[in-house]
Amino acid sequence: MSKRISTAAYQALRNALPVIVWYKRSFKQYLHAALRDHLELLHGINFDSSKREVSDELVERLIRNENAYQDVTLRLMLEIANLNKFPELERHEDSDQLIQKARAAVDELREQTAGHEQLIVERERIAAERAAYTQQAELQRRFADELDELKQDFYRLTAMNDQRQQRGREFEEFLHRLFNIFDLEPRLSYVVRWEQIDGAFSFDTDDYILEAKWTSSPIEVKEATHFADKVREKGKNALGLLISMGGFSAGTIEKYSRRTPFMTMDATDIICVLDQRARLDDLLRRKKRHANETGECYFPAGKLFE
Repeated sequence: MSKRISTAAYQALRNALPVIVWYKRSFKQYLHAALRDHLELLHGINFDSSKREVSDELVERLIRNENAYQDVTLRLMLEIANLNKFPELERHEDSDQLIQKARAAVDELREQTAGHEQLIVERERIAAERAAYTQQAELQRRFADELDELKQDFYRLTAMNDQRQQRGREFEEFLHRLFNIFDLEPRLSYVVRWEQIDGAFSFDTDDYILEAKWTSSPIEVKEATHFADKVREKGKNALGLLISMGGFSAGTIEKYSRRTPFMTMDATDIICVLDQRARLDDLLRRKKRHANETGECYFPAGKLFE
């Protein structure tokens, strides 16, 4: 603790507690509500005793256990110090005298706790920051674990040389999971007007259609042009992402080096993301920027580190 509660503040709390309400039942209800998260502080207290005796016992417990209950005590003090109405006392036949006594006790408590309110605010800020940091660390850990699982799955797919059709189907599912981790709203393969679309996703307010090929040979101009035509037939804001594990031929890169409706991604790009050397969304954003600035479809992840 950076600052202890003064003896005068404890005494002011001891004096204020029994005079802010009149009936013992109301007094008990008030304390149970105010200390509802720490009812152990009230355990064993005899509420049939006078309000003064109950207050004395409670304050003694708070003093003895200040290390554990300082924040609880300060919140109770500040709550009472901010009271300005006493409905139960207002209905009493001696209301003027009782309210005057209650106001004097509350005013004294307010004076003794001046400056402590900022301490509570600062502690709550620190606690909130600590909780946010812990939550963020946990999210990052889970994120890293999910990427690591995908990485293992990716290398399993690379070993399926004798099951190419099966690998192609599983590769689409792999990409769906990868894009989902980065909140890119992926959609699995679908058919529109008898045309097969491998997938789709949304990113930075743009909609993309996706085509993914896992072949040993690079994508040639004819295949790339077929995909480009698919993209152009969609909405005017539609863009494309062409993924090829076999890379892209020099002719394809040259063909779409001045004006392109799609971006490209290859095995090196995916490995870079799985190794957590680059985020998928950052890489896509950089690829799009490059395509917009130069007209080129090809921007390998390696250029991010040049």
